[in-house]
Amino acid sequence: MHSYRSLRMTGAQHGSIRHHLFPGDGNEAVAFALCGTLHEHALSVHKLHPVPYGDCIVRTADRVTWRTDVLPAILAEAESRNLSLLKIHSHPEDFRRFSRTDDLADAELSESVAAWLGRDHAYASAVMLPDGQIFARLVDPAGAFSPIESVSVTGDDILLWKYSAIVMSADTESASHPEFARRTAQAFGRGTTTMLGELSVAVIGCSGTGSPLVEMLARLGIRRLVLVDPDHVEEKNLNRINNATMADALAEVAKVEVMARAIKAMGLGTVVEPIVATLSLPGVVRRVAKCDVVFGCMDSVDGRDLLNRLATFYCLPYIDVGVRLIADGQGGVEQLCGTVHYLQPGGSSLLSRGVYTASDIQAAALRRESPERYAALLREKYITGVQEERPAVISVNMFYASLAVNELLARLHPYRDDGNAEFASYGISLTQARIIAAREDEPCLVVARHVGRGDLRPLLNMPELSEGSEA
Repeated sequence: MHSYRSLRMTGAQHGSIRHHLFPGDGNEAVAFALCGTLHEHALSVHKLHPVPYGDCIVRTADRVTWRTDVLPAILAEAESRNLSLLKIHSHPEDFRRFSRTDDLADAELSESVAAWLGRDHAYASAVMLPDGQIFARLVDPAGAFSPIESVSVTGDDILLWKYSAIVMSADTESASHPEFARRTAQAFGRGTTTMLGELSVAVIGCSGTGSPLVEMLARLGIRRLVLVDPDHVEEKNLNRINNATMADALAEVAKVEVMARAIKAMGLGTVVEPIVATLSLPGVVRRVAKCDVVFGCMDSVDGRDLLNRLATFYCLPYIDVGVRLIADGQGGVEQLCGTVHYLQPGGSSLLSRGVYTASDIQAAALRRESPERYAALLREKYITGVQEERPAVISVNMFYASLAVNELLARLHPYRDDGNAEFASYGISLTQARIIAAREDEPCLVVARHVGRGDLRPLLNMPELSEGSEA
């Protein structure tokens, strides 16, 4: 029996499914979806196949059946692209469990799926309720059922539904919170505070903006933090890494270990996984992909681009924070600004938003993989140089790290007057005292086509991730 714990989809996919499943006539409807997988952990919706109402044999308030010739083309596509199958139908009368009719239909369909795709491919079944909530389960070839713990939707808002809360009527609102979380609950509600306590969050980069961001997430009560950074503490960065000491610099303690030590010392219950490695290792990619939310606190262009791809392939919300401090080295500041980007899978990317160019990505990768070749091409002016070390000041970094954490809260618990759709990016120039916000743009042609694609060979469709050691 497969053991997938979560089902993920984009906000656009969720909207399309809801529009089809609830046409306004009060009858059930059905759709299929092809899903990518994250090795026995998550299913991510890649492509939708709504079943036309005219192809349905029966559509009533509590039942839907369809013509048998609907499925072969869908299963053939799933087989050719190594994807799994999800069936999702509506319960217009808000029936919050699978019915006996659903049980019989799923058991019968599971046999067909296993015969066509093989037993290694998951078959999942889901129900959407009138308010848009979804609960789901796995069905094995023998007709046995097992709940999928959660369903998440990453759109302008981040939605997360627990199977236990919908089907088993577990009351998450009345769940008790520890004393340290009471003030968060007063500000953002008990439901949001409970959700924070269930999230697994990855933070890539644990230095200037990453270290204060990690501190805030832990004190908000995040359940699990996965921290990724290959570097160790040095004296030159003691001015901006929270909880780092001179002893850490002398002993060359890894930055993520400093963060882990501080979080454990808080005693607030957050589980922390420090990974002393770069993101560009297959094992690290897969571990980060298991998280519910990812934060990027990196300067490197190629690292940010890789994280954007990862979030797209595995249907994750990605919050990127970048700070730009231009100084003359003599105490003068020309520009001090920063921007928080919220990236939805299937939407625009840092590349399409103009944060960097394809040439920037190539130059950064060359600098990492072949420093000598990079230096030679830079001297010959064949490439534009990658930005070297920038000045970093803790008060500036903490300001923008705070904006990034508040961005997560805004997506979980929308509190903006204008709604989250207006804030795909949110920048503030401290030198000009200006706030610059931008709406979501058109989907990125480079990465959006990979939304929900899940595990591929090579990983993320990047040849460089097909080799090398695992982390």
